[in-house]
Amino acid sequence: MTRVVIVGCGYIGLELGRQLVDHDYDTYGVRRSQEGLAAVERAGLTPVQADVTDPESLLALPDAEAVVFAASSGGRDAAAARRVYVEGLENVIAEYSSREESPERLVYTSSTGVYGDHDGAWVTEETPIDPQTEKTRVLATAERVAIDAAAEAGIDGTVARFAGLYGPDRYRLDRYLQGPVTAGYLNMVHRADAAGAIRHLLSETHARGETVLVVDDEPVEKHAFADWLADECGVDRPPKQSTAERLAEGDLSAAAKRRIRTEKRCSNERLHELGYEFVYPTYREGYRAAIDAYREDG
Repeated sequence: MTRVVIVGCGYIGLELGRQLVDHDYDTYGVRRSQEGLAAVERAGLTPVQADVTDPESLLALPDAEAVVFAASSGGRDAAAARRVYVEGLENVIAEYSSREESPERLVYTSSTGVYGDHDGAWVTEETPIDPQTEKTRVLATAERVAIDAAAEAGIDGTVARFAGLYGPDRYRLDRYLQGPVTAGYLNMVHRADAAGAIRHLLSETHARGETVLVVDDEPVEKHAFADWLADECGVDRPPKQSTAERLAEGDLSAAAKRRIRTEKRCSNERLHELGYEFVYPTYREGYRAAIDAYREDG
């Protein structure tokens, strides 16, 4: 039985773990807190307590054929992100490389934020990245660690570059139904498919030493998405604003301004080529459960 260790077993890690257990993987979920460990156990995985920023604690990690690094910095600043994503990943690789048998595979979960602004054009795995914030520059550095440092340790690394995650507890209906909604593209992937894509990559020899974009079939303009969502929920369409109008309001941080100005459409052609079949190919399927629940409650 293949053993997989999920380091940072949170929103995506728990779903991935459930899928792996359903497919007869021996699956371990690593968290720092007792609350996190309880969530891992409820999901049916074997809990392991460790902190990626504490190398000594990583002695508790079990040997494994594959490791998924999905740790989060908790939305904190770039320095905290570097401690987790870069130094933490280096710590995990160092710990496993010191053992008699290292994992064969490593999957690191990154973000499409590393692309920066492409003025609404399509981006693929071949598009040069251009991180524009301290935090996305940290993510770009961690991507290099996941491929290069892992290779030096004899481990085949893969970067799964996620678009915006949504799903249970993260549908954020009110944001789009109440508005005002600012113009721009949404690149999304449902939690089930974010986890499913990783499981697919682990189940085959796919994408070793490569980066794979994990995003659904249809980027959508935010105004169009908000109108569709309102129509499906049976409510009035929300107020809207242009990017220039939102920027002119003057209440945004520098980082928020950069996010609003960032435009791109992410292609999943490579993921399809690798044979992954989406559970929720677009937002229309992915938001159905949330829409049904909204209408029932309304």
